[in-house]
Amino acid sequence: MTPSSVLLARPLQAFFTERLSGDRQASPHTIASYKDTFRLLLAFAEQRLRKRPSDLALGDLDARLVGDFLQHLEHRRRNKARTRNVRLAAIHSFFRYLAVQEPAHAAIIQRVLAIPSKRFVRRPIDYLEREEMEALVSVPDRRTWIGRRDHALLVLALQTGLRVSELVGLDRGDVVLSPSAFVRCHGKGRKERSTPLRSDGVAAMRAWFKEYRAEPAAPLLPTARGQRMSRDSVERRLAKYAAIARDKCPSIREKRVSPHVLRHSMAMDLLDRGVDRSAIALWLGHESIETTQIYLHASMRLKEKALAKTAPLPISRRRYRPDDRLLEFLKSL
Repeated sequence: MTPSSVLLARPLQAFFTERLSGDRQASPHTIASYKDTFRLLLAFAEQRLRKRPSDLALGDLDARLVGDFLQHLEHRRRNKARTRNVRLAAIHSFFRYLAVQEPAHAAIIQRVLAIPSKRFVRRPIDYLEREEMEALVSVPDRRTWIGRRDHALLVLALQTGLRVSELVGLDRGDVVLSPSAFVRCHGKGRKERSTPLRSDGVAAMRAWFKEYRAEPAAPLLPTARGQRMSRDSVERRLAKYAAIARDKCPSIREKRVSPHVLRHSMAMDLLDRGVDRSAIALWLGHESIETTQIYLHASMRLKEKALAKTAPLPISRRRYRPDDRLLEFLKSL
């Protein structure tokens, strides 16, 4: 059977229902990311080939079309290289699945799998200093219900370093305040971890719980309608508070404040206080200690401490004497 005669719909549906949801038990966030990738890819293929997605054949998704789709993401949708690589990783995952399910079409599959990820400049991470974090946390108006919820959200984010998906996924019962206070969350790879809270974090949670009396399975940080906050709503609230905090702390103006920047801020605060990188990796739920290498590169304080331990070079100081005028003239010719 030729690639042009095998419809794409059947193996793609099986990839989501059998491979991702069944064999790999992928998280809802992974499935949502893969779904968005193929929604964009199928829409691009439909426009390019003038064929409905349900009529596309396996051979239609060849290396040329996939390459043009990646170019489309960068130039038309203005996606960065990181986003482009995430989309390509989802496509590669599907084609590795096809390599087992459709071995007769190995030539097309291997050419798509050979498309490389794009290299990009790794810039130092953004993070907030301690005074900037304090300015941000003080912004929400705690005279209102939304302000009290958002204050609890910011305190929790800056103390635990949870990912935004982990924050919005917390239930009321995931916060334990006695005898030792901690937050329990389900992170990447369905791994559960617990993160301790400082006294000010405990105070913020106690204040929130006095008002928000809910069942343990209810969302910890709900909307006004009692639903879970979305990633977008968290980003919008954070952008609003960051804009206000810039008036109190002008240095924030130079930084792009996002939920992930709050996570980086927590890690940098731990690093500057001498916490070992292995402990930071455990705190943030990283698979490897190598992931925390980015914080070493970003910390100017660590570099200054290292520089202070070095000795100046023994450079002799001599009085400057200009060259002879005739020699200077000859040099200028």
